[in-house]
Amino acid sequence: MRLSGFLFLATGSPAAALPAAATEGSLDLIELVLGSVAGIVVLSILLLFSAASWAIIALKTRQFAQAERQTAQFLDIFRRSSKFSEVQAVCASLPHAPLVGLFQAAYAELNAQLRQPHGDARPGAAAPRPTLKSLDGIDRALLRATSAELAKLEHRVPFLATTASITPYIGLFGTVWGIMAAFAEIAGAGSTSLGVVAPGIAEALIATAAGLFAAIPAVYFYNSLTNRVKHFAQAMDDFSLEFLNLAERNFS
Repeated sequence: MRLSGFLFLATGSPAAALPAAATEGSLDLIELVLGSVAGIVVLSILLLFSAASWAIIALKTRQFAQAERQTAQFLDIFRRSSKFSEVQAVCASLPHAPLVGLFQAAYAELNAQLRQPHGDARPGAAAPRPTLKSLDGIDRALLRATSAELAKLEHRVPFLATTASITPYIGLFGTVWGIMAAFAEIAGAGSTSLGVVAPGIAEALIATAAGLFAAIPAVYFYNSLTNRVKHFAQAMDDFSLEFLNLAERNFS
């Protein structure tokens, strides 16, 4: 009797069937992701947001690196040159420097003012020294150019803020929908066992994880890129003051 009991325990006990049951009840991530139409839609939307965010991050990082490098080169040329015309000659070779746009706008306004005829010029008299008509006009030209350059730098960056704010809610929607579907399966099966509950809950949590995966990098790079835009804005303000000082010193 004892031997037959041991044989029964070795061959017919529930413990012997645990590996097979565990194998059948194991959760496959791909099956969970593709388990429902709602889950596929939510994850597809999150994937699109994430892909677009990473594309913008790569594009703006490259753009800002070029802008920083060419801005340093432009400032070096600007401060070593004795004439504005020398600076104008190299502007075409530095298209990514925001300060180039400011300089060209101010230089165009400066030339427009200096070319205006003087009312007190007399025939045969020596040409009068060119003077500025309005320093405020150059200041306004610099302000307009600064706004245009900042708009170029900030282009597409707000999309990262949108991604950071909306993707967690999209993931949460997928989670809520998955939990509702899990409760519906529990009610249909009439059982609260782990094999019935776990797949639906796991599928629901994948949506939350995907939403965070899209939102966290977007938050970080939005703050980083915004901070770099502020540095560019400060550099443009400093350059505007420097240009106005030179124009007032030489043409007033």
